[in-house]
Amino acid sequence: MARFAHISDVHLGGWKQPPLQELNFKSFQNAINICIKEKLDFVLIAGDLFDTAYPGIEVLKQTFREFKKLHDANIPCFIIAGSHDYSVSGKTFLDVLEHAGFCKNIHLPEEREDFIYLNPVVQGGVALYGYPGKKSGLEIDDLRKVKLHDAPGMYKVFAIHTTIDKAKGTLPIDSLETEKLPKADYYALGHLHINFEYENFVYPGPVFPNNFAELEDLQQGSFHIVDTFAKTSTLIKLPSKQVLPVTIEVNDAAIATEKILHELNKHSLADKIVLLRVRGTLEHGKNSDIKFSQIEEFAKERGAYFLLKNTHDLKTREVELEVEVANKENIEEEAIKVYSEDNPSDLNSLIPKLMEVLNVEKQEGETSERFNQKLIDSAKGVLKF
Repeated sequence: MARFAHISDVHLGGWKQPPLQELNFKSFQNAINICIKEKLDFVLIAGDLFDTAYPGIEVLKQTFREFKKLHDANIPCFIIAGSHDYSVSGKTFLDVLEHAGFCKNIHLPEEREDFIYLNPVVQGGVALYGYPGKKSGLEIDDLRKVKLHDAPGMYKVFAIHTTIDKAKGTLPIDSLETEKLPKADYYALGHLHINFEYENFVYPGPVFPNNFAELEDLQQGSFHIVDTFAKTSTLIKLPSKQVLPVTIEVNDAAIATEKILHELNKHSLADKIVLLRVRGTLEHGKNSDIKFSQIEEFAKERGAYFLLKNTHDLKTREVELEVEVANKENIEEEAIKVYSEDNPSDLNSLIPKLMEVLNVEKQEGETSERFNQKLIDSAKGVLKF
């Protein structure tokens, strides 16, 4: 039996702001140090070690140093690709890590007839199986056809980077039915950035939050340490900088800067990640009239580690148009109804779900590439592409 780390969604190189990219790496470094200190038998990374299949050279240099530490401590590392570090060509920098002897990819498929058989990688008394995440959730249909080659008498761990039905909540995306998966003793999940456990299905959360909303909700990273003998999975938190959420309502751009500075001055900002959410409807002026550079300088002078702003819910007063609708309480719903009546189609039932997908906001700190891919993947999930 064994004790191992279940790590997922590291997304090294994901943040575009250098201070937050540095915290992301330090959180991963902290996780590796804990694994070494705990003298774990191995480490399992369930996808998205990198934020892209082809990370920058500086990200790679830092990452290789951490894997060398594991290697020198005689702690094997096993890995699968996630939807971000997966490549259709099959070539990614995960291969470089494997060829350097720092980790082993446990995705060992064997296609026969209508099924995909996975071969195990054996480590001590544990049989490790893995299936990678793919763009647009394309792994889900494949996972419905997966079977595991037997490993009698061994503790079976199945690493998967996907969305399971028990964890997706109200997200309008395709998900994998847990009952369709082959039996395993522990399902090491990745992809959803949540701390979630359902029976022996576990999402350990990201090693560090990946956008504004995640910093608000999670505030820190995490992973799990699994004890196969005791059959326990323990959440290990990875504290970083203290997060200070500040929400301010404004309606006049001319005085908004002063109002925001006044509110920030009420708080101790020293060495904190300040999450500034500015919302409201501007009756006078426009968003660009608010002097955010001055606000950022103010936070910096008071010792803030970093100020991250979110203005998604800051609107300008729109010109009112006279539109006759039957249901004035829900113009959007009425518009969809009128359109569907004028343009009958089986696809009209998907319009509300697509609208929900397109209403998702781009998080502060989230790259345009990641946001666009998220929208595409969600839309394809609705359309079953």
